[in-house]
Parts: sequence; structure tokens; C-alpha cells
Amino acid sequence: MYRIIVKRFLDVLLSLLGLLLLPWVFLLIAAAIFIDDPGPVFFRQKRVGLHKKTFMLHKFRSMRRSTPHDMPTHLLENPEQYITRVGRFLRRSSLDELPQIWDIFVGNMSIVGPRPALWNQEDLIAERDRYGANELRPGLTGWAQINGRDELEIPEKARLDGEYAAILKRGGLRAFGMDVKCFFGTLKPVATAKGVVEGAAPAQPLTNNENK
Repeated sequence: MYRIIVKRFLDVLLSLLGLLLLPWVFLLIAAAIFIDDPGPVFFRQKRVGLHKKTFMLHKFRSMRRSTPHDMPTHLLENPEQYITRVGRFLRRSSLDELPQIWDIFVGNMSIVGPRPALWNQEDLIAERDRYGANELRPGLTGWAQINGRDELEIPEKARLDGEYAAILKRGGLRAFGMDVKCFFGTLKPVATAKGVVEGAAPAQPLTNNENK
């Protein structure tokens, strides 16, 4: 009941409120992006969604138009050279993720769930398969997000996504409580930019940074 009906109802209600209340924020950010680096304001990228079906995720563009598409940030040579001045602020504050409110409203994402993997992040997708985390709608934030964000290596990120999946599938008040915990637990990491990493440590074969 909670996972299929209540959670989706809350997603639609809260995302609709966001779309109605935040247009002025969208306009300010869009203007800043265009002034800093003229070009498209939004960035679309193929991501892995519910049951591993792909969808087009929306973000505010935070990197230059010349940046290679569909490449994790850490694989870029000197990724900082591609990030715009406004983009640096948007990424650290997570404001670049705001357009995903639309992705939640139309049903491609949820407010809380595993962060959507790039279509070519095969390591992460395979690890999530082990825990059943690919059977959930990806989220704007999630259990792994409030426990490390970009600092987490893929096995640990997938394990945390699996913990969330197991609790959500059992449903009930515990599942609702986990969503509330993830939602409010996001506020501090976002406010402090804790766990945000541009690039990766050499020992990590693949990280969870997202391009643009």
C-alpha cells in the first residue's frame, strides 16, 4: 500500500507544489546560467530508472557546452575546467537538481530512492541488481545520499541502496519513516556541500559523480 499508492501520491503532491511555488527560482537560475555561459539552460541525460528502463533526466546545466556527453565527471581530464562559475555554485548547493521535480511529477523518479545511474555505469547497475535496488524508482535523494554522496565507493553505495529497498518493500510505517529520515537528512549535507567530490580518488575504478 505505501510503496505503490501512498508514496506515489506524496511524490505527485509535493512535486506539484514545487512546480507551483518555485518558478521564480527557476527563472533566476536560468538567467544566471545563460549570462555566465550562453546556451541551453537545461541539460538532459539518459539515466536508468524503474526496472532498469531508461529515461531522460533533467538538470540545470552546470558545465560548458563543449563538455563530453554521457561521461562521469571523474573520467574527464581536469573536470574543473569544464564547470562554469555559476555551475560550481549550483553543484555544491545541489540546485542543479531542481528540474528533477518535473521528473518526479511525471513518474520517472521519486523524491526518495536510489540516485539514478548513468546508462553506462554498468558497475553500479550490476551491484544494485544484487540488492534489488533497480526495482525502485530512482530518487532525488536517498539513503546513500545522506550517508556519503560522492565519497561512497560503488559497493557501499549499492549496499545502502539495498538497505533502503528492503525496508521500502516491507512497507508500513517503517518505510514511511525511512523516507522522512532521508528527506530531512538531506538538508544538512546539501547546506554544507558535504560529500560532494568533483572527480575521484585514483584507487576507485568508478564513482557516482554525475556529469553536467
